[in-house]
Amino acid sequence: MTETPLLDVRNLTIDLPRGADRPHAVQDLTFTLEHGEILCVVGESGSGKSMTAHAVMGLLPKAVTVSSGEIRHQGTNVFSLPERDQRALRGGRIAMIFQEPMTALNPLMRVGDQIDEVLRYHTTLDRAARRARVVELLASVGLPEPDHLRRSYPFRLSGGQRQRVMIAMALAVEPDILIADEPTTALDVTTQKQILELIQDIQAKRRMGVMFITHDFGVVAEIAHRVAVMQRGQIVEIGTAEEVLNRPKHPYTRQLIAAVPHLIEHREDFTRARQPVLTAEKVCKTFHIGGGFFTPGRKVVAGDDLSLTIHQGETVGLVGESGSGKSTLGRSIVGLIKPDSGRILFEGVDLLSLSRPAFRPYRRHVQMVFQAPYASLNPRHTVGDIITQGPVAFGEDRHKALEKAKALLKLVGLDASAAERFPHEFSGGQRQRISIARALALEPKLLIADEPVSALDVSVQAQVLDLLEDLRHRLNLSMLFITHDLRIAAQICDTIAVMQKGRIVEIGPAKEVFGNPQHAYTRTLLDAIPGKGWTIPEDVVPVTRRSAALRNSA
Repeated sequence: MTETPLLDVRNLTIDLPRGADRPHAVQDLTFTLEHGEILCVVGESGSGKSMTAHAVMGLLPKAVTVSSGEIRHQGTNVFSLPERDQRALRGGRIAMIFQEPMTALNPLMRVGDQIDEVLRYHTTLDRAARRARVVELLASVGLPEPDHLRRSYPFRLSGGQRQRVMIAMALAVEPDILIADEPTTALDVTTQKQILELIQDIQAKRRMGVMFITHDFGVVAEIAHRVAVMQRGQIVEIGTAEEVLNRPKHPYTRQLIAAVPHLIEHREDFTRARQPVLTAEKVCKTFHIGGGFFTPGRKVVAGDDLSLTIHQGETVGLVGESGSGKSTLGRSIVGLIKPDSGRILFEGVDLLSLSRPAFRPYRRHVQMVFQAPYASLNPRHTVGDIITQGPVAFGEDRHKALEKAKALLKLVGLDASAAERFPHEFSGGQRQRISIARALALEPKLLIADEPVSALDVSVQAQVLDLLEDLRHRLNLSMLFITHDLRIAAQICDTIAVMQKGRIVEIGPAKEVFGNPQHAYTRTLLDAIPGKGWTIPEDVVPVTRRSAALRNSA
């Protein structure tokens, strides 16, 4: 006798509100999730992955409606249940881990109280038993000093710790189904590895079904039993992980796999005989966090004797875990943070020794592209205004600056008419292109790119990376590329600097650092890369090779 699937989605159609870019978020969607199975759902933003997960959880926005189909939990149609039973199902038998724990956790409640809230609603345990269960759950997800940590507020925890709290909360009443919506996207490789191992371990012990939503094919290769590929609200391919990853059939699946950055990239050796554009010498920065009249704060060393050189036309990758000091160095170079000591030489001039008026002319030569383009673009200004603000501030005629802005939009692959629109009218990848156009408006010699593609889908990621590489060749740009994704660093960087706890522990040509790492920490980072044993099938040509061929033929 065949076992009833844990989750059985049949012909599900979810309607979007009038005026959306398409009538349905998902259309005629059918799939199952079996006991003890990890089903990875992949696809670009807007493909309907998260909307499907929210439909299963009963968390769809009011403006979005299920027009047809069924969602069955162990044979029972969820939509036929009374609202009270549906609420009991949510968080009880079906639990969810969200992408960003800082927004999913209540900042005004201690983490232990938030887990206790789940237990109060879904169990009959008394207060003492619930407290013991909270401590047990926090310990089970590998958090240190769980009895102390349960009294902490979310902002006092690291990103990895907050995600572990979310997992503990989701597992509080031992659900049958765990839905994980991009739970490791913003985490560095070592934390990501720990979270993936934790989910796999708990899933195997409890024989849970896991619906794991991701755009990272390395994660898919690491944990998936089956894979469903979604495009514009429909599943275009579904099968075992081995079939989909190694013998993809649908053109869209092949397109996604072709865009995946791979660790081994055969870049030409960079010629360091060129002039240095920037040299950081023994830069130190310590932050003092917390404390008050009666309680001492703590010191966080974000920069300890940091030294590196970026030559003309070179891309230097700065890699390491969250909190290693990567962004601190990048922000110090552009003048957003003042180091405690050291020198930052731009074409021989020490930027740290300059007064604010004296530093101003150098701002146009060193520009920054931030991680979150929507947060760094003023939503009240048109794209044209955003791009022209820098040149106009440096005395350029506004009409000429606007014409240059339109030319830059074309350069980064957008239409000139985009200058008249607002940031919210663009996708994430398009907004990042706008951020790059803004940075280029002042014709910089050095670009600081701080995690510029970490939140983007693989295909959009590939487009932005290829754009940066193309601009580097066309404009002879130098770049400091800050990332926690070693695959991306291998694809775009000539030199790699590895940071750990505020120090650069290894630096050298990318091929040497990745091919023969000398420091134990570098080896730990490389070992933590998910799916590192999987390679693109031979009949799928990677985007990076196609792009390189086009540039070489130009």
